[in-house]
Amino acid sequence: MKTNETCNPSIKCSVSSCAYHSGADDHCTLKAIHVGCTQQNVSRCDCTECSSFQLGDQGGAANGGTVRGSSCGCK
Repeated sequence: MKTNETCNPSIKCSVSSCAYHSGADDHCTLKAIHVGCTQQNVSRCDCTECSSFQLGDQGGAANGGTVRGSSCGCK
């Protein structure tokens, strides 16, 4: 979660475990996101995902708490 960065009011997000989540206001801190698909033939909403997602800070205190998490592997 990135509480010290400016959120993008055009991108709403409720995934608090994402490294780009802005915190209490439920927005993304990225300027743009990439939406991908989980299936070759997309026919339902659950066949799409935010491909810009990265897992948030996982106890990065050893590095000043600024460790960017890893991608979930979604492409």
